[in-house]
This record gives sequence, C-alpha cells and structure tokens, in this order.
Amino acid sequence: MSFQLDELLRGAGTLDELVQQLLGIEAEARRVQEGLEPFLYDSYDTGSNALNAVAQGQSEVGKVRQELVEVSRSVRASHRDYLLAEARNALPHALAFDQYRLSGANGLLALGRDLTEEGYNRLIPVGYQVSDVLQTFLDSPLLATYQPRPISIEKMEETAEDVQPSMAESLRRLERLHARNDGEIEVIRFDKNGSASWMVLIPGTQPDSPTTNPFDIQGIGEALGYDSEEVVPAVGDALREAGASAGDQVVAVGHSQGGVHAMNLSQDKAFLSEFDLKYVLTAGAPVGSITAESGISSLHLEHVQDWVPGADGRVNADTKDRVTVTLSNEVKPPEGEDPGIGPGHDQENYAAGAQLVEASSDESLAASTAVFAGVVGAGGVAKVTRFKLERAPLPVQASVIRPAAPPSSGYEGLSRNKVKP
Repeated sequence: MSFQLDELLRGAGTLDELVQQLLGIEAEARRVQEGLEPFLYDSYDTGSNALNAVAQGQSEVGKVRQELVEVSRSVRASHRDYLLAEARNALPHALAFDQYRLSGANGLLALGRDLTEEGYNRLIPVGYQVSDVLQTFLDSPLLATYQPRPISIEKMEETAEDVQPSMAESLRRLERLHARNDGEIEVIRFDKNGSASWMVLIPGTQPDSPTTNPFDIQGIGEALGYDSEEVVPAVGDALREAGASAGDQVVAVGHSQGGVHAMNLSQDKAFLSEFDLKYVLTAGAPVGSITAESGISSLHLEHVQDWVPGADGRVNADTKDRVTVTLSNEVKPPEGEDPGIGPGHDQENYAAGAQLVEASSDESLAASTAVFAGVVGAGGVAKVTRFKLERAPLPVQASVIRPAAPPSSGYEGLSRNKVKP
C-alpha cells in the first residue's frame, strides 16, 4: 500500500505542475481581456460579449485550478497520516515478553529487532542517521584502527561448479564462505542466453580473525559509518578480475555486516556507473538508512529474535522495488548456549525463510523473486572465483625523539632573581 501512496505522491507533484500551467492560462486570459477593451468603442455589444466570454473562461480555469490544489493537498495529507500511523505501529510495546529473554545463568538480555530500533531512536535525535553518528565518533584520532584503510584483493581459487542460484542456496553457500573466517568473497559467473551475469557473496562479521580482515569487528564501522568506502571498490576489482565487463548485470548477497556492504553497492555512483546492479538480497542486516538508486530491487530478510537488523534504528523503506520479510517463528539456541545477538541471526534460519519466500504466491514476493531469477537464470555449471580481501595494516607511528636536558648546575634561579650588589 505504501508504494501505491508513493505513486500518488508523484501524481500530486504532477498536479502541482498542472496548477502552475493553469495559473499561466489565467494570466494570459487577463492579458486578452486588456487587449479587448479598446474594441468596446467600435462595437459595444460585440466587445462586451467577447470580454464576458474570456472572463467566464478565466473563472472556469480558476475553479479547476483550485480543485486540483485541493486534490493535491488531500493526497499529501493522506500520505502524511499513513506514515504517522505506520510509525506508531512500528514501535514495539516496551519490553514485550516475546521481544526479550534472560539467557539462563548468565542473565544476559537478548534483544530482538524491534527493541533495538526503539533503543536507538530513544538515544539518537530524530533526523540523524546512524552513519552520521558513527562517523563523527570514529573520526577520533584515538579510534584510527576503526577507520577505513585501503583493501587489496588476491584471487584464491577458480573452479567450475554446478550452482543452484536460488535465494536459499545462495545464503547456504554464503554460510560456508563465512565459516572460512579469512575475509573471502565469492564471485559467480552465470551464462544466461549467451551473456554473462554475476553474483557476489559477501560474508558477515568474522570477529576471530586478524585486523587485516576487512570483515572483522572494525568492518562494521566502515559499513555503517563510511558507506563501505574501501570494500565497495574492492568488490569492483574482484568483479573485473573475474572477467566482468562494464554493463554486466550483478546480484549482491550479504548476511549481517556483509548485507550492509552489499546494500552500499546500490548507492555507490562509481560502482553503478560501471556495473548494472539489479538486485540485493540481505539477511539479518541493518540497512534501513541506505537508499538504493532507482531501478535496483532488494529483498531484506529479518527476524524478530535477531537484534542486528534493528541496529541502525531505521525501518526499511517499503516501495515497489524494496520488500522486507520479517520472520516470526520461534527460534531457540542449543541447550545451555547463550542466545548471543539473537538466535534468529543464524544463516540457516534465514535460508529456510528464503525458501518460504521463493514458494510464496504473494504478489510482492513473486515480483521480487522474479527479478532475482531473471538475472541469475536457472543455474547449472558456473564459474566460481574466491577472492581474499586484505586491509592494509595501520601505519607505524614514528617515535618522537626529544633531546636530553642539560645537566643541572644548581644556579637556574639566579637569572630570574636579581641580586643587588
């Protein structure tokens, strides 16, 4: 419904343009009236009739203009009321029992997505984006290790494999890539009707890895605070080295932090000027503050027991090109284990959700999955290339060598305390 209202809002803009045109017609009618006045002296009846006809026409145009103004105003008021209602509905019931739980002996609070969004919005003033807040914080010289550094790529392996390019299998493949824990992405080439199309898989956070891995904890700061300014060019380099050409169609798939990097591709003008990014699939990723360029479709899988998608405090936009699916099935962590960032964050959980999406007859989901399938095709033998991304190490800070102080003579105070002879 919201994207239909967006269409109406664009229609209201068109009405505004028509109103301006009608104002111009009214002004022209007044000039015509002024031009007819001298003819009253030649033939009063004829001149009067002409003036009255023009005045009547001007009046009718004015009525139409005013009606269009009212229609436009009503559409905008409806759109505003709808957004306010959606915002109220999106707010969680504070500390609703199904949104948190205590994790056994440790007593840790496992937040769900909605409570994370609520907490963020209570802390961060309205109008501020998470990227603004994070970048201001991370720009501190004391946090240099969290700031973006150049990323190089290295081709690790190239194979020919039988790839089933469904959403669910893509997420499962991404989980296997994530388990390597070494900063690798995967670029898959599909041959569709004689032309090449590509899929890029970007893993989530890999905390137990060297600081040269761009998908470590620091990578979250680059993704959310710096629009993936180093990861996005590295993905472009990997596509080119894998054989992608300018204008080739691309699908990006990412989980958690990787989903933010994938979505940042959709707003990077340099990347989009070279590659035709058609679709972004994210799972458990906080991407509400990222707006894709027009014509790029995206599907976002989230779970109520996963707090990560709410970490940016922003609800994903709901448009005809952007669909969010919220999974609400109860997920329990293995017996004796903490829920961590939420048991719903598990990639297999999202893969199962993707299977439901692909089997759904819902019109929005069917339209979205059709775009995905239209790029990757039906599957079969594909070329798979793994690239390792490596972040440059922090520059070594040169030590400052200070000259040694001269030995004390014991008379330093005499120059300041003058003694009279």
